[in-house]
Amino acid sequence: MFSLETALGIVMVVLVAAVAHWSEWLMPVAVLLYLLIVVPTALLCGFWQAVLVSLSAVFAQSYIAARRAELNPVEDPANSITLVAFVLTALLVSRLSSRVTEHAKEAESWGGQMHDLYEFTRRTLQMNLHVEPGPQLAELVHEIFELEAVVVFDADLHQIYQAGQWLTDPHELAQNVYYFETSDDDPETGIGRRVLRLGTIPIGSVVVRGDTGPLTNNAIASLISITFDRYRAFANESHIEAERRTEQLRATVLDGLAHAYKTPLTAIRAASTGLGEMGRLSPAQAELVALIDEQTGLLNDLTTRLLTTARLDSGEVTTHLTPVGVGPLVEEVVASLRDRLASMKVSVELNDENLILCCDRQLMVMLLTQYIDNACKYSLFGSIITIGVVEDHAEMIFSVHSHGPVIPRPDRERIFDRYFRSSLSSNRAAGTGIGLAVAKRAAQIHGGHVWVTSDENLGTTFFASIPTQVQQRYSA
Repeated sequence: MFSLETALGIVMVVLVAAVAHWSEWLMPVAVLLYLLIVVPTALLCGFWQAVLVSLSAVFAQSYIAARRAELNPVEDPANSITLVAFVLTALLVSRLSSRVTEHAKEAESWGGQMHDLYEFTRRTLQMNLHVEPGPQLAELVHEIFELEAVVVFDADLHQIYQAGQWLTDPHELAQNVYYFETSDDDPETGIGRRVLRLGTIPIGSVVVRGDTGPLTNNAIASLISITFDRYRAFANESHIEAERRTEQLRATVLDGLAHAYKTPLTAIRAASTGLGEMGRLSPAQAELVALIDEQTGLLNDLTTRLLTTARLDSGEVTTHLTPVGVGPLVEEVVASLRDRLASMKVSVELNDENLILCCDRQLMVMLLTQYIDNACKYSLFGSIITIGVVEDHAEMIFSVHSHGPVIPRPDRERIFDRYFRSSLSSNRAAGTGIGLAVAKRAAQIHGGHVWVTSDENLGTTFFASIPTQVQQRYSA
C-alpha cells in the first residue's frame, strides 16, 4: 500500500504546508494545492494511497491553522470537512482511473483478438480447397490464437482433426458437442465448445482450450463453418465441371462413331438389297441376305439414335415448330412400328379427334416412337398397349400404357438417364439404354417433362407433358 509515489506525495504535502505557513497563504489556496497532489496520487497509485496523502494534508493544514490561531486541531470542524472532501475526491478519481484502465485493457485485448480473427480469415481465404480443410483449420486456430489445444469434427466426413495436447479423449469430446448440440464456455478449464452450423443445420463441432472469450469462439466457429461450406461448394463445382466435360466428350465420340458407321452400313444395306433382288438365290442364301438386311437396319437405327442424342446434348438441333394434328401423328408412329406391334393389341384414346399441337414434328415422332418401342420390348405377349393423348389446360399429355414387369421405385427416378438399365433381371431386354434419354431430351426441348408410373395391377405408363405454347429450349 505504501509506495514510493505515496511517500513522494506526503513529502510534497509537507513542502506545500511549509511554504503556506512561511508565506502566510490563505487556507483555500493551500487546500487547492493539496488537492492537486491528491488527484495525481489517486490516478497513479490508487484509492488507499490517496487517502494516506489526504490524511497527511489534513494534519499539515490543521497544524498550520492551529499555530496561527492557537486552536486545538481536533476541535476545528474544517479539518473533518476537508478530509471528507479529499477522500471523496480520491475515491472518485481512483474509480474513474480504474475504469478507464480496465476499458483500455479490454480494448487492447479485443484489438489483439480482432487482429487474430483478421489473420485467421485471411489465411482461410487463401486455403487450398483441393484438399480437406479440416487439418489446416485445426492447425491455424491453434497457431494464430496461441491456444493449448484444438479439435474440429467434420460430421459430413465423420473425421476428427486436432492440434495441441489434450488430457482427455478429444474425439469423444468433439462428437458429444455435435450430437448433444452443447455450446458453452468453462472459465475454470478454459474450454470453449461450439456447434458448427450452416444456417440452422449442424455440420460439425469445434472445441478449444485456451485464453479466448465467447465472442472469439463464436467467430472461430462461424469461420470454420463457412470454410467447410466453401470446400463443399468448390468440390461440387469441380464435379459438375468434370461431368460437363465428360458429357461433351461423350457427345463428340458418339457423333464421330455414328458418322463413321453410317457409310459402311449404307454400303452393306445396298449390297444386301441388291442380292435380294437378283432372284437367283437359294432359300438358305435368301434367308441369310434377309438377316443381313434386318440387322443392318437395326444398326442403322442405332447410329441414327446416337447421332440424334449427340446433337440434342450439344444443342445443335434447331426446332421447327408447326401445327401438327395429334391423331395423324400417333397413327404415323403406330404404322412405322407395324412389325413390332404385330403380336400386340393397340388402342388409341384421344379426348378430341381434332387436337392440334404446335411442335417439332420430327422430335415428337422420335419421342412417341421411343415410348411405343419400349412398351413393345417389355409388354406381355398379346397384351394391350394403350396410347392416350389428353389436353389439360396449357399442356398436351401423351401416355403409353402397357402390362409387363414392374419398374422398381428407385429405378423410376433414373430410367430416363442415358445408358441406365433396370436393376431387375426380369426387365432385361435388348436395347442400348439411350431411347428413353432421347425421349426426355425431346420433351425438354419443347419445354415439357417426362415421368413414369408402374404398378403390378395397374401396369406401367410412360407420360410426356408438352406445353401447347412451346418455346424452344436447348438445355435440360
